[in-house]
Amino acid sequence: MTIVDASPIVMNHLRHVDSAQAYRNEAAVGEAVRDSGIDRGELFITTKCISKNHGYDSTLKGVDESLAKFGFEYIDLFLIHDPYSGSERRLATYRALQDARDAGKIRSIGVSNYGIKHLEEIADAKYDMPAVNQIELHPFCQQRPIVDYCREHSIVVQAYCPIMRGKMDHPIIQTIAQNHGRDAAQVLLRWSLQKGFVPLPKSATPERIRSNAQLYDFELEPEEMEQLDGLDRGKEGSISWNPVDAP
Repeated sequence: MTIVDASPIVMNHLRHVDSAQAYRNEAAVGEAVRDSGIDRGELFITTKCISKNHGYDSTLKGVDESLAKFGFEYIDLFLIHDPYSGSERRLATYRALQDARDAGKIRSIGVSNYGIKHLEEIADAKYDMPAVNQIELHPFCQQRPIVDYCREHSIVVQAYCPIMRGKMDHPIIQTIAQNHGRDAAQVLLRWSLQKGFVPLPKSATPERIRSNAQLYDFELEPEEMEQLDGLDRGKEGSISWNPVDAP
């Protein structure tokens, strides 16, 4: 779950929080965790470093700054937010995250918005492959070659924009929702789960967060999955920055 308002009320409805240095919400997330009374070990906290802060020394500094803002002893998952910094700085950033992991400051390393070229760059450097690749994924933008590569290399695929920023009025989506007595967002999230993705819906509303979690008492039929799969528009279906083709 990507959250805008990291309030204790919101925290009581989730255990996985997706944040980032660029979101400027790390301190708010840390405060919400403490105020919620939830044991830190029950939560999975993700943050990310954006390209302007890439580089070995700046990444190590950024990890320490993120830890200080959260008020945590460790971060569960630290992602490289985007591939815009170029090959040399990307790899230096990745090496720094590996060193931070070895120092116990982060538990797992991942990437975001990485295309196959960027993932192969890590493999060619003989570094550990990332645990996660977080990319834009929904029926209109399915990024199948990247997904296939990740599956072949045991990289978990996290899906951002899974409910397409509320643009869910396509007749196929609406019909499937009506057939199941669900809202369109639940249908899109269920599609994502059945594809094997980890969807990250963005919300600040406790009611919507609860609704987004009510996904495990229904299942989309194979023909419904095929209908949603057929909505793929490739790159034209993207609704975000989606920088997977960065040089």
